[in-house]
Amino acid sequence: MRKWGKIIALSLSLVVIMTSGGLHFFSSAASKAIPRSKVLNGAEQSKNGDTNILLLGLDSRRDSDGNALPKEITKLLHIGPASIGGYNTNTMILIHLPADGKNAVAISIPRDDYVDVPGYGMKKIKEAYSYAKYAEDSRLYKEGVEQPRREHLARDAGRAVAITTISKFLNVPIDHFAEINMIGFYDLATALGGIQVCLKNAVNDRQYSGAVFPAGLQTISGVDALKFVRQRHGLPNGDLDRTHRQQAFLTGVITKFREQGIFGDIGKVSALLNVAKKNVVIDSGWDVLGFLPQATALTRGNITFHTLPIEGYVMRDGQSVNLVDQAKIQRLVQELFKPAAKKKKGKLSPSPSPTKINYANLASGEAVDGSKIPCVN
Repeated sequence: MRKWGKIIALSLSLVVIMTSGGLHFFSSAASKAIPRSKVLNGAEQSKNGDTNILLLGLDSRRDSDGNALPKEITKLLHIGPASIGGYNTNTMILIHLPADGKNAVAISIPRDDYVDVPGYGMKKIKEAYSYAKYAEDSRLYKEGVEQPRREHLARDAGRAVAITTISKFLNVPIDHFAEINMIGFYDLATALGGIQVCLKNAVNDRQYSGAVFPAGLQTISGVDALKFVRQRHGLPNGDLDRTHRQQAFLTGVITKFREQGIFGDIGKVSALLNVAKKNVVIDSGWDVLGFLPQATALTRGNITFHTLPIEGYVMRDGQSVNLVDQAKIQRLVQELFKPAAKKKKGKLSPSPSPTKINYANLASGEAVDGSKIPCVN
């Protein structure tokens, strides 16, 4: 239930990115209105014009000021009260945009990967944010810092450690980040008026996510969209398979932006701006208006999705975690980001993960039903 939306950060960040290719007034307004964070100021940046964007989705039932979400909203979304939601980053997706703007790569990081969190030791990677956030919140509370300023500062501490952890784990710089809270996903799906997805098989997961869908191509929105990306029970590989659901949802988002005239609908554009203002935080150095030239791979659908491999499951401190081969993952990331260098050096890729999924060249239409939407479990 807590892994409600690994796709949330990616979807809403793409809203921010792609608006710069639509209506200028929206991009200008978005650039000024979306909350900013300075945690990347002074951080190492990519070279040669490449850009790495980290997308984070918080498993929190609280708004940006630390207030619990209204009961009517949590009941509607079937997500439970604020007391069960922490500040884990259950969404971690890194998008690599090459300088030539041709072929983007998106990497989903499994939330339970067991890694070194600077200052806290070996933890699940999703916990880096929460450990740092709570530590800073406790310190600020003792100093008498009141809300909502304490919440804002503590979340910045969480972001900083989460970003550092992921950057070190993958051995790549992070140039920009976007963070989205839980309510943002529902708002996004509602603002877009529905997204097309495709399922290979019908599903009935009433007990957990509430997902009940037929097989085939269909349009989902609002609460149904949340159910679609949250389901893991009944899927062959559980938590890992769910990343395919989330990637499929993003494909629907990109397709709708590209083909269905979102930017010609002033109502939808205004709704998207409101979603971003309420639910998204981006880094202070992200020039949304100047980002369009590098975002062509996204707007054209030339993006390949991968889920990082794991080596198995073990128990650590009473929790089930994913064992990972960090050196292998770092090699894989470099080869995905620099395919030309890999070919030139004659490197052999690590064994591919069974959770890998490729939605490159979406315009060619590879879905089993003949549409541009890939069908998933």
